[in-house]
Amino acid sequence: RICVITLAEAHPLLQSGKTIKNINYQISANCSRLQNKVSGKSKRVRLGAQFLTELAPLCRISSSDGEEYTIYSCIRGRLIEVNENILSNPALLQEKPSTEGYIAVVLPKFEESKSITQGLLTQKEYEEVLLKRRSSAS
Repeated sequence: RICVITLAEAHPLLQSGKTIKNINYQISANCSRLQNKVSGKSKRVRLGAQFLTELAPLCRISSSDGEEYTIYSCIRGRLIEVNENILSNPALLQEKPSTEGYIAVVLPKFEESKSITQGLLTQKEYEEVLLKRRSSAS
């Protein structure tokens, strides 16, 4: 029931051939996702994990053309880990977005996890949304 946050294949950073210049987990002066320290073996007890809402920023990504993108959690839950590997190798976000290029791992509350997964699109449904979006844009 963990959720791995990645860039969607339709994200502008993956579509336009942009180069990622910087990834910043420092959300504000007092909040860095890198300071998230989780302890506890039990899946129920995640001491120290930052709680995220759907609109909580996870990181900001800057591209070489000056654009900046804020990546949001999109789900409520505890931040289990952020991918520090993308800090030293930002190209992982574009080269392997759904594997080594993930952004973060979030653990939703148990009682909310079923409603979260029921609201997700299948890969086929997602591709249909993208097709509709592309056809209405042209």
